[in-house]
Amino acid sequence: MSTSSASSASASDRTVLITGTSSGIGLAAAIAAAQAGWRTVATLRDTGRADALRKAAVEAGVELDIRQLDVVDEASVAAAVEGVIADYGRLDAVVNNAGAGHVGTLELESVADVREVMEVNFFGVLNVSKAALPHLRATGGRLITVTSVGGVIGQPFNEAYCAAKFAVEGYMESLAPVAGAVGVSVSVIEPGAVATEFVNNIGLDLEARIAAAGPYSDALHHYVERTVGQFLNGAQTPAGAAESVMEALTADRPAFRIQTSQWARDFTGTKLADQDGSAVVGMTGTWVA
Repeated sequence: MSTSSASSASASDRTVLITGTSSGIGLAAAIAAAQAGWRTVATLRDTGRADALRKAAVEAGVELDIRQLDVVDEASVAAAVEGVIADYGRLDAVVNNAGAGHVGTLELESVADVREVMEVNFFGVLNVSKAALPHLRATGGRLITVTSVGGVIGQPFNEAYCAAKFAVEGYMESLAPVAGAVGVSVSVIEPGAVATEFVNNIGLDLEARIAAAGPYSDALHHYVERTVGQFLNGAQTPAGAAESVMEALTADRPAFRIQTSQWARDFTGTKLADQDGSAVVGMTGTWVA
C-alpha cells in the first residue's frame, strides 16, 4: 500500500470510493469525481440497479469502477475496501452517501422500524468509515459523509431519519479532531431538498399512509402538502448538490460542515443560531398546522 500523502498525488493517482451511487447525489458525485480525474469506485447495494449509472458515465465520457457494497453488511464492506486496496494500492477518499428516507411517527410504527433506519443511515456509515480509516491514514485522505439539513433540524414525521442524521453529524463532529490528528480530513455535506426519487426512495403510498394515520392524519396531510410543494418548486439538482461533495474532496482545507445551497445555509442557520430552541420548534410547528 502506498504511504504517500493525498496532497502529493495527482488526481489521476487518487482513488475515491463512493457509496449509494445508483441515483441522485451518489450518481452525480461519482460522475463529477471521474470527470475531475479521480479513479472512482462507484458502489451500490445491488449492481443490477447500475444501468442509470453506466448510462451517465457513457454520456459523460468517463470510466467508473462499479462494485457491490452493502453498507449494513460488514463482510460486504470489508470485501469492497480490501478489493480497492488490492487493485489500486491506495484509498484517498470515501464518500458515505448511501442511505434511505423514512416517513413515520413513533406511535404509528415499531421501534424495530426505527432501528432499521438507524442501521442503514448511521451504522452503515460507521461500517464503511471504520474499514476505510486505516487506508485514509496512510494517504492523508478524506472522509466525507452526506448527511442532510435533517441532521441539524429535527423535522415532523422524520423522527427516525433525523435521529440517524443527527447521530451521524454528532459522531463525525466528534471524530473530526481525532481523525485530523492522524492526517484524515472529515467533512459532512448537508443537502436540503434534492430533485431525485424522494417519494419512490421512501417506498410508501403517501395517500394510504395519511388515511391510516388516525389522530395524526391532519398533521401528516399538512406535512406532505408542504414537503411535496417544496420538492416541486425549489429542489436542487443532484449535480448541484454533488458540487459540494467535490468541494470537500478537492479544497485545500475543506470545512467540516458544508451546505449544498443557499436555502440549506439559511435553514440550518436557524438552528445554529437558536440557543433556546424556540425558533426551530416555532418554524416546524407551522408545517403540521
